[in-house]
Amino acid sequence: MGIDPGTTIMGYGIIRITGKKIELVVMGVIELKKYANHYIKLKHIFDRTVQLISEYLPDEIAIEAPFFGKNVQSMLKLGRAQGVAMAAAVSRDIPICEYAPRKIKQMITGMGEASKEQVAAILKNTFNIAQLPDALDATDGLAAALCHYYVTSNAALHQIETQKNAMQPNPTQRAKKKTSWETFVSQHPNKVQV
Repeated sequence: MGIDPGTTIMGYGIIRITGKKIELVVMGVIELKKYANHYIKLKHIFDRTVQLISEYLPDEIAIEAPFFGKNVQSMLKLGRAQGVAMAAAVSRDIPICEYAPRKIKQMITGMGEASKEQVAAILKNTFNIAQLPDALDATDGLAAALCHYYVTSNAALHQIETQKNAMQPNPTQRAKKKTSWETFVSQHPNKVQV
């Protein structure tokens, strides 16, 4: 199970591994906007996380670590949300692994600076998802789960190379760029200084 903690929206994704086969069980979000009181949000995060654990019985939980931002209050709230989700897992004796957002993006797309949309697109292809959710927090939770699988399995190195190759232009495209530059230089010798 993967969790993308948040105090407005918390994303989650659960995958099943059978041998080398990976399948999506469920992904979704826990909407917290309607709760004005921060402590009530934390209680809801705890209760829903315990409910998901009881329903799907995950073996492990991967959670996205808070990133360092400029807004200290936001970071504090995010850290609390993460801590409450972790406490829910610990209360059910579920092992927890924590991953930096950059690590998750690296494992899913091959690029640590990938956007949420790029991560979602890779997950859509990986799991043959017909329609991506409106809130990409759900795919972020799913990405945490898949990242954990890649990190803890031999599939990791192969998957990273596959994703890197998918994000890179093919050799034909690279050759065209080189030819285009050579063409430009030959057509504009006065613009090139050595």
